[in-house]
Amino acid sequence: MKKNILVVDDSALMRRVMCDIINSDGTFQVTDTCRDGLEAYEKLKTTRYDGVVLDVNMPRMDGLQLLEQLQKDRIRANVVMVSTLTDSREADVTILAMERGAIDFVAKPTNIIEAKGEAFKRQLLGILNAVLATQKTAGGIRVAAKPAAKAPIMRKATGGKNKLVALACSTGGPKALQSVIPFLPKELDAPVVLVQHMPPGFTKSMADRLDDLSKIRVKEAEHGERLQKGCVYIAPGGKHLKVAKTADGNNSIVLDDATPAIGGLKPCANLMYDSLTASSYDEIVCVVLTGMGADGTNGILSLGRSKPIRVIAQNEETCVVYGMPKAIYEAGVVDEVVPLDEVAQTITKNVGVK
Repeated sequence: MKKNILVVDDSALMRRVMCDIINSDGTFQVTDTCRDGLEAYEKLKTTRYDGVVLDVNMPRMDGLQLLEQLQKDRIRANVVMVSTLTDSREADVTILAMERGAIDFVAKPTNIIEAKGEAFKRQLLGILNAVLATQKTAGGIRVAAKPAAKAPIMRKATGGKNKLVALACSTGGPKALQSVIPFLPKELDAPVVLVQHMPPGFTKSMADRLDDLSKIRVKEAEHGERLQKGCVYIAPGGKHLKVAKTADGNNSIVLDDATPAIGGLKPCANLMYDSLTASSYDEIVCVVLTGMGADGTNGILSLGRSKPIRVIAQNEETCVVYGMPKAIYEAGVVDEVVPLDEVAQTITKNVGVK
């Protein structure tokens, strides 16, 4: 049975384009469209949809106001936002939308040529498929993950003093991070480097919002800055983040704009983990949260052959998309599988406080 989708956008042209894209996939069908949040609210009060594709800027009731109203009335909906990249304010609103219950977002095309292009189609259908594929087991019997493979030979953490936390996430990550980063102590005895798959512009808004919510310092990473304990460094969208050992034995951020996207990903978690093999850290705590695909697994496997590591994965039940944590679990190197609300305390337990 096809999954029913509601499309909400004030542009008739964008509604038509998104309907055509969604209906082109045999998994979905657009069963309703709305011109603004008020129309959508009336629909959602009486009709259950498998997914909602929601514009941010609309008259009468915008996307954020709709999410607030749904939250207030306890109306559940799987919402994917459509947000433009050209407006920093809209990036801020998109991050807030994920606090209000949106699962993820896609970048809105700036013109009709882009809207009808393959990149937007691939992005929209990719997120819908990733997010809604997990809904089929909701309320029913979950399909068990394949048992973890026999663990490859890895150098396991032994209590080294100079530690780093390296975290990776994708679909569902911006919302998940709000259940992790604000619960890390200000005195965390390690820096945190973080790759969240996001386009340019949004990572700065996400970093600023997390910094507002957290005791620990959170910032978008800058090229050349030295890693400090008690600080979270988020890879900027559109640039790979690497860590390099400095001449005096410390470690600094390297932002790589020249290397192309890997598997469509920039930043790419595999590159971040690979770079840590040459760092001066005694021990790396690798954390993998919700996300589609398997980014991070190969990098962690490579890192574990040269550095002592400890691997923490989010459990299936609390993931929006059980892709990245499943991949590293099935590789056989996960030390702890924990629900989202226990990730922060598990990180703290493994690195300690100053």
